Amino acid sequence: MSRHHLIVGGQRSGKSRQAERLARAWLRADPARQVTLVATALAFDDEMQARIARHRADRPAGFATVEAPLALTAALQGSAAPGRLLLVDCLTLWLTNWLMPMDDRPDLTAWQAERDALLAALPTLASPVLFVSNEVGWGVSPMSREARFYVDELGRLNQAVAQRCGQLTLMVAGQPWTRAVQKEDE
Repeated sequence: MSRHHLIVGGQRSGKSRQAERLARAWLRADPARQVTLVATALAFDDEMQARIARHRADRPAGFATVEAPLALTAALQGSAAPGRLLLVDCLTLWLTNWLMPMDDRPDLTAWQAERDALLAALPTLASPVLFVSNEVGWGVSPMSREARFYVDELGRLNQAVAQRCGQLTLMVAGQPWTRAVQKEDE
C-alpha cells in the first residue's frame, strides 16, 4: 500500500487546512521528522499575491518551503528523504501553470512528459507525499473547448495520482471523508 495521500475538494472546502493538520500530526509523532511544503502557485495578480501571503502566514512553523510551479517531479525528487513528509499544494495550480501559461501557448508534449515523470517517480520516492487538488468536474460543463480540456485533464490527473496513493480524502464543508484507495485491478 502506498504511503501517499490525495486530498480533493472544491474551493474553500478545507483541503489545505486538512493537509496541514495531517502534516502537523506527522511532525508530532517523531521529533526527528520534517515537512516540506511544495508550493505550485504563481502570483500573477494582486488577488493571487494576497492568497499566497495568507497561506504563508497561516502555514505552521517548521515547514520548509520549495517553490515548484512547473518542475514538480524534480522538486519532489530533490526534497524526498526518509523522515520527511512532502506536502504538494496544489495539483490544480500546477496543471494551470502548464495548460494556461500567461506568456505563451501550452506545450502539451512537455506537460505530458512531466505528468508521466511524476506518476513514475511516486513509487520510488523516499518520502510520503500529501497531495492537495481541486475537484472541478461536478459542475456544469464549461463553454470553451480549452476549459473543457482543462477540467478533463485535471480529472485524469487526479485519478492517476489517486491510483498511486494509499488514501483519498474528499473535503466537504471543512469535513474530511477518508478511505483507502481502491486500485484499478481490484
